[in-house]
Amino acid sequence: MQQIDVLFPPSATSVEYLEPVCRQAIEWRRDFHRHPELLFDVDRTAARVADLLRSFGCDEVASGIGRSGVVAVIRGRTAPGTRTIGIRADMDALPILEATGLPYASATQGHMHACGHDGHMAILLGAVKHLTSTRAFSGTMVAIFQPAEEGGGGAKVMADDGLFERFGIEEVYALHNMPGMEVGTFALSDGIMMAASDRFDIKILGKGGHAARPHETIDPIPVANHVVNALQTVVSRGVDPIDPVVLSVTSIHAGEAYNVIPSEVVLRGTVRTLSQANRDKVESRVRVIATSIAEAFTAEAELRYFRGYPPTVNHPVQAGILGDAAARVAGDAAVQRDLAPIMGAEDFSHMLNARPGAFIFMGNGMTAPLHNPEYDFNDRSLVFGIALWVDLVTRASK
Repeated sequence: MQQIDVLFPPSATSVEYLEPVCRQAIEWRRDFHRHPELLFDVDRTAARVADLLRSFGCDEVASGIGRSGVVAVIRGRTAPGTRTIGIRADMDALPILEATGLPYASATQGHMHACGHDGHMAILLGAVKHLTSTRAFSGTMVAIFQPAEEGGGGAKVMADDGLFERFGIEEVYALHNMPGMEVGTFALSDGIMMAASDRFDIKILGKGGHAARPHETIDPIPVANHVVNALQTVVSRGVDPIDPVVLSVTSIHAGEAYNVIPSEVVLRGTVRTLSQANRDKVESRVRVIATSIAEAFTAEAELRYFRGYPPTVNHPVQAGILGDAAARVAGDAAVQRDLAPIMGAEDFSHMLNARPGAFIFMGNGMTAPLHNPEYDFNDRSLVFGIALWVDLVTRASK
């Protein structure tokens, strides 16, 4: 096997015993990285995960949960316990052209593991392999490999498919790597971790015509300009500044020719909120602004507003359990327990709405940011993730 340096946490709790499985996890991770798949279409990835889980000797391996999810059940052999803990890893990649130049770079043009889901899978697989070999825990661990985190809502699809009821899951946990945080550090809170993510399409309908005779048209472009400018006041003047909201218009499309005024303009954008009150308020304000401004210019506006992932909110008890596990692995000083919410979104929120649980960030080092063509998951962080899940299951399942 290729010799690759693995960093072990400089804490009182030694995890050198995980070195063999960590080296295997690096190989699994790089294989996943080379073969990225999107949304629910993760056939190769899911099959590889299921084959590995069966080779480890899991008590049960089920495929096709939530269309293409994979679930494994591992029962402990120590003192009797009835607690069943679920741990999720996401499997899908992104439609991004990779620019890392790495030996194991994506072999699929235009697809890339640019969010580290390859690492998340390798971490959970490593933990499962270790725990199936020792069974030194009570209760039951359920490993959840989820498709379609990147916009497909795979967590909700798995939940709607009976994930929690079928496998008796009582608590659920997940991690995500975070560039900009040092390897060997963790961060979480006992409440809101991430924002709700909604999106909108606004179609401004006017009357097209020759650019030399604008008086015969209803030009939708200046209408769209006024709408974009007015939307900025939703955040700056419409919501409490200590309850964060992000509203971004990210796409404007109109016309193709130099000498033609188009008949319509399409605006697209995203809204991120932390509170339900602001989520409702922003949707209402976007609708009023678009329709009222269009009417003022004798145009029309059609709005489609899509509610996406809800806020990701940790449950306090489970956040404490997860934070304690991270501290045992990396040391108290390496765990930030009062992380301020970030305005990104995570569909693990659907699982946290179904069962008590917690979500934690794990340092990826000073790498390129997530969703960037030059991003790569840091293999030196694998041991921290594997040790986290091993510790959580071993201690918290009692």
